[in-house]
Amino acid sequence: MSSARTDIEAVEAANTALYDALEKGDLEAMAGHWLDEEISVVHPGWPVLTGRDEVMRSYALIMANTEYIQFFLTDVEVSVLGDTALVTCTENILSGGPAEDDGTAGPLVGGLVVATNVFRRTEDGGWKMWSHHGSPVLIDREDEDDEEPGEGGIAEIG
Repeated sequence: MSSARTDIEAVEAANTALYDALEKGDLEAMAGHWLDEEISVVHPGWPVLTGRDEVMRSYALIMANTEYIQFFLTDVEVSVLGDTALVTCTENILSGGPAEDDGTAGPLVGGLVVATNVFRRTEDGGWKMWSHHGSPVLIDREDEDDEEPGEGGIAEIG
């Protein structure tokens, strides 16, 4: 197996582990997947957050206010150049609020986000997140059949 293939597989595994930590609401595990250096994140609709404290605080807020979240990653592309790796993907997100009074699951909401994740190779040869940028995908499927492309409806991005 080539070194490039091994790096791509290692970055894919690091990317998956980061999303797994978020799904589990495990802030300690999430923090372990980020570099200790200057990092940044852009959550959909949020300003740029820089520095480890701000980034981890943002994930703590997301985890504290999200009862359930699951990511189905599609269109995953990984490229590695030296000690830097770029992952682009579509986050197909299913999330839910608090449980109903009778104990049943709360309402679930789906969403699409295109994400760019930048990883750096660490001294021990592992890969950690350096920067994450997520942008919402705006789609209006009801109008898709009624309008010709470019007629002003919101179209899928990506």
